[in-house]
Amino acid sequence: MNNVERLAALSEFLTTHRARLQPEAVGIPAVGRRRTPGLRREEVAQIAGVSTTWYTWLEQGRQIKMSAQVLDRIAFALQLNEDERQYLFMLALEQPAPTPVVERASIMTPALGRIMEELRECPAILFDRRCNIVGWNRAAAAVFIDFEQVPPAERNIIWLLFTRKEFKALAANWNDFVSGFLAMFRSYYGQYVGDDWYSGFIRSISEHNAEFAALWHRNDVSSAPEVSIEFRHAKAGKMLFDLTMLQVQGQSDLRCSVYTPSPGTGTEDKLRLLQKRLERR
Repeated sequence: MNNVERLAALSEFLTTHRARLQPEAVGIPAVGRRRTPGLRREEVAQIAGVSTTWYTWLEQGRQIKMSAQVLDRIAFALQLNEDERQYLFMLALEQPAPTPVVERASIMTPALGRIMEELRECPAILFDRRCNIVGWNRAAAAVFIDFEQVPPAERNIIWLLFTRKEFKALAANWNDFVSGFLAMFRSYYGQYVGDDWYSGFIRSISEHNAEFAALWHRNDVSSAPEVSIEFRHAKAGKMLFDLTMLQVQGQSDLRCSVYTPSPGTGTEDKLRLLQKRLERR
């Protein structure tokens, strides 16, 4: 959209959300009759800590200067959700909003669990923005390891790649394999730059494996790397997969790595045999 269309869309968006917000929802007593629905412009400005004139110009779609901090206060005043906040930033600044650092437990919901288990011939691992593993399917346990036997504190895909010898022995093209995950991990690192957990984790894993530091300092960045992987499985032999990263909509910090057997390689048949052996245990 051109600049005129963008500012017109911004004006309509702000006006609509201001009209939806009832005074009592923001702690303003509903006294007397109001001529317009929702909040007044001066009330939004007061909550956001800006002048009424400046907010009026913003809502009118005028070409004015604004900062991310002020837009965040507008988003707070209008009680926008994260998707609406991102939309506001794209209309106002033509760039995404900074991702807030929110401490919350990432979990595999029953629905996600069912989806992953339906991927019977595709190993799948679900992890959060810190690459902590929060779920996996039977196929993943058959190809990699039984993650249930890994202590929860070590159940992190980056940690396992650089501290467990069986992972390095598994991947024929190990550098390509880990580089894809590190590129994604750096994407998270940049997105959640205010989270001190990352610097502590990077120091800790660097102390355990010098090879991590060399690959980390390549500074590759990718939110969804896609690579072809050759595994040398101790029980199944050569297995070829295409790795695809999927973002879970609704929980923006969850991603799922799906290993699809490469067609015509016999990998799918080998995977079925591995799972049957696992079931017999």
